Amino acid sequence: MAEQLEILSTETHRQLAMHPFARPHPHMVQIVMPEIESAAACCPVFLAKSPETGRFAIVAVFGFEPGEVLVEGAETGNAAFIPLDLQRQGFFAAEDSIAVDLAHPRFAAGGTIPLFDAMGSPTDEMRLVQRAIGVLMGQAAPTEAFIAALVEQRLVEPVDVSLSFDDGRTIALNGLYTVSGEALAALDDADIVRLFRSGWLQAALALRGSLQQVGLLARRRNERLASGLGKGWS
Repeated sequence: MAEQLEILSTETHRQLAMHPFARPHPHMVQIVMPEIESAAACCPVFLAKSPETGRFAIVAVFGFEPGEVLVEGAETGNAAFIPLDLQRQGFFAAEDSIAVDLAHPRFAAGGTIPLFDAMGSPTDEMRLVQRAIGVLMGQAAPTEAFIAALVEQRLVEPVDVSLSFDDGRTIALNGLYTVSGEALAALDDADIVRLFRSGWLQAALALRGSLQQVGLLARRRNERLASGLGKGWS
């Protein structure tokens, strides 16, 4: 469906209502650096290369393949971590304004969340959208700097994980990267201090530590297979 972008205004969109988020929940969502630690508490976080630009981005993984959501509560919008990119679904930065895509599924019939209250002020939910857009815009450059630092220090290594499931399938995590524990340990003190002072060391350790979440998601997938739910919405 083609985009129908309009600059958001109280007058034009006073009666517009939205859904909490648009299904289906993606199995992989791009995030910015301040989200890493929260994301790592409930799902794996990796670096992934853009097929268009070849540049790295940070992604939170909610399932092992498209159409699969394994993070508890994510399919209903109640996960412990909700990416900013999902919070701002259907809304875009437009210079000093916000644009709304009226063709986005978030604005399909039946939405129950108003954008504005009776006085024309943004509702609490709309303020969350505004905040999400602000953080995404403000953290784009710092996130790129963090990734550049990881690459510069040769801390990035490909993920080599192959998962076997009870239905006989084997899924390999291809095209994903993490932070090398060995490379981190080999850094000299000055580089460690620089990473720490920049807040990058904490983010790098959280990204690396989130590998533990892969096993938890794999177990959840097997439990879902055993219960007959498959990979879809639970």
